[in-house]
Amino acid sequence: MTQNTPLRSQAIPVTDPESGLRMTEIFYSLQGEALTSGLPTVFVRLTGCPLRCVYCDTTYSFTGGERFSLDAIMADIGQYPCKRVCVTGGEPLAQPNCIALIKRLLEEGYEVSLETAGALSVAEVPDAVSKVMDIKTPSSGESDKNLWSNLEHLTQHDQLKFVIMNRSDYEWSKQKVAEYQLDKKVGTVWFSPMFNVHEDAQGDVAAVDVPSLARELAEWILEDALPVRLQLQLHKIIWADAKGK
Repeated sequence: MTQNTPLRSQAIPVTDPESGLRMTEIFYSLQGEALTSGLPTVFVRLTGCPLRCVYCDTTYSFTGGERFSLDAIMADIGQYPCKRVCVTGGEPLAQPNCIALIKRLLEEGYEVSLETAGALSVAEVPDAVSKVMDIKTPSSGESDKNLWSNLEHLTQHDQLKFVIMNRSDYEWSKQKVAEYQLDKKVGTVWFSPMFNVHEDAQGDVAAVDVPSLARELAEWILEDALPVRLQLQLHKIIWADAKGK
């Protein structure tokens, strides 16, 4: 299957490692999702994304940021007492130098995961990296951007994530799991209910409750005995999606 709609411009097409990367933030927190959920992790959030999913919770990373050399980025990462790094965005692969950064991290003994939207090729991502790749559901508004050829580059070391917004998304996702035998292609397939953090009347972040959709999704998975794992985002429950957490 090929892409039906062209991606937005990859605004930072720099391949010279000396030019570094445009960064939104680097911070230290607990991983909120995927197989390392709950473990201390250094997050490296790159700027820019060619997608515009309706539920995106990191829109602040689409633009702006500041360019840093790879040496400066490595030094910033090195200040934290942790050898586990998650490279994320935005869409980190929108900047070709993302691969150079990942290779540096691996060379220096870091355990690396990569969160990617699945619209750009993962062919050049080293096998040692745990790729956590989205499959965009219809309600995301970007399902036509799924690059299905990426499945050829996934292994049992990798993970797939479906963000479910309603029953239609669930049925579509269930069909894709069966069609591509995704539970056999990767180590873990995640089904995650969509929920966003809301602000109260004063503009403060309101308390977060697990949505009814999570309970419904759990029941659907049980009813169909799907070979997938339900996922809730810990960082939203603990810190209400605060930036840098």
